[in-house]
Amino acid sequence: MEAFDNILAVIDDFIWGVPLMVLILFGGLLLSCRLKGLQITQLPRALRYMTTNEKGGKGEVSSFAALCTALSATIGTGNIVGVATAIVAGGPGALFWMWLAALFGMATKYSEGLLAIKYRSIRKDGHVLGGPFYYIERGMGPRWKWLAKLFAFFGLCAGLMGIGTITQVNSITGAITNFFDPEQAATVSLFGMEYSWAIVISSLVLALLVGLVLVGGLRRIASVSEKVIPTMVIIYVAFSVFLIGCNITALPAALVTIVQSAFGLQAAAGGMLGAIIIAMQKGIARGIFSNEAGLGSAPIAAAAARTNEPVRQGLISMTGTFLDTIIVCSMTGLAIVMSGAYLTPGLEGAGVTIAAFQTGLPFVHSQVVSFIMMLCLALFGFTTILGWDYYGERCLEYFSNGSMKAVRVYRWLYIAAVFIGPYLTVSAVWTIADIFNACMAIPNMIALIVLSGVVVRETKSYFSRLRAANGVEANMAPRPDDTADWKTPREDTLSRVSLVDDPEMELDLEPTA
Repeated sequence: MEAFDNILAVIDDFIWGVPLMVLILFGGLLLSCRLKGLQITQLPRALRYMTTNEKGGKGEVSSFAALCTALSATIGTGNIVGVATAIVAGGPGALFWMWLAALFGMATKYSEGLLAIKYRSIRKDGHVLGGPFYYIERGMGPRWKWLAKLFAFFGLCAGLMGIGTITQVNSITGAITNFFDPEQAATVSLFGMEYSWAIVISSLVLALLVGLVLVGGLRRIASVSEKVIPTMVIIYVAFSVFLIGCNITALPAALVTIVQSAFGLQAAAGGMLGAIIIAMQKGIARGIFSNEAGLGSAPIAAAAARTNEPVRQGLISMTGTFLDTIIVCSMTGLAIVMSGAYLTPGLEGAGVTIAAFQTGLPFVHSQVVSFIMMLCLALFGFTTILGWDYYGERCLEYFSNGSMKAVRVYRWLYIAAVFIGPYLTVSAVWTIADIFNACMAIPNMIALIVLSGVVVRETKSYFSRLRAANGVEANMAPRPDDTADWKTPREDTLSRVSLVDDPEMELDLEPTA
């Protein structure tokens, strides 16, 4: 296993090198500039839209249900374990690069949601399929279908062997074991190694619960997500705010430490550049793992929303990155830095976050803290497993040209992967997830950059119609039907997409109150 971990580490360092980080940040920066900072000026509007469904829209589920399905996949163990892993490996500065990547990532997520609605496919029976594979094929043209297939392949692999199953159940069972059997007193021999019975039992229970939900398809996943997501976010954020409030005097020093570490100011002489690169690499990689901006996963769920306005769904989609990273990840990161838990030798994964809360709340019994963290990890991870099954199934549906038999086989393999996840090492699990994330991000970011002009045109059209209706969405003129433009794309589609700003495409977005 050590040799296998070393091989994975080499691959991960190569694929998550400077070029990919530049591609992701450049894409987010380009979209932020072309959209005139829409992720900041239109955030209040986006938060309002998040809880108000559009009337008369086409799709399978409500916009809020689609957002919750996406959030079920994004708000997961990455918010607890991923942040801890990033800070341990890259220092407190990794949190700064998470924030920066999230700021640009909101523009990226907006564009993903917009394009998902614009280029989605709705069958006569109401079944919806959309996401990067469709906006690559239909937006960039049929000659780029190979790139869409490539994304779909890596997407189904990420769900089955990376971010969707193994990482989540590994973290869940680890937290359960730390609570019920921290001394590994009750063990069983499996695969030539000793495992706690807590791991075996919890993996079986998880696999069973996942199977019961997945047989119901998207509507059951969305129904569970709508109930669980708001509850678990409120519990975790409230617990984190309580910790920060109890240690408020340590907050200024923690913020200074984060900024200094981000720019290598705490590194020894000559090691500044290396410290910055490591902090950037771990922060951006874990940030994408957590909020999935640029990954191309969330637009698969967004495509199913009942809406006729791509821009509206884009605004709702970008709130996912705001809630995931700016809110939830920040809570975890600040708790870890303020407590200094990341400096404790031998701690990794969920253990770092649990230690941070135990240190920050010494007057609360350690078992109470462990139980709350275990509960949060279990809920976060469980909903992520559900969301990523939906992503994987839709990727496979596209990749296999609509073979539902292949989708059913994938579903059973997915449930099996939930069971075997705990028996892989923590380092191997997260490295595999990082590799598949990168492989998904590359084709998706290429498409977002190439189609940035389409995003700008759609955004301009929406806000022009909204201004004409005096800001009342219900009175807006219907969106012009442009499906003929992409249902039979011309071969020169790509050459007609310009990366240079057209003066006629300038946005005039007024900040919302």
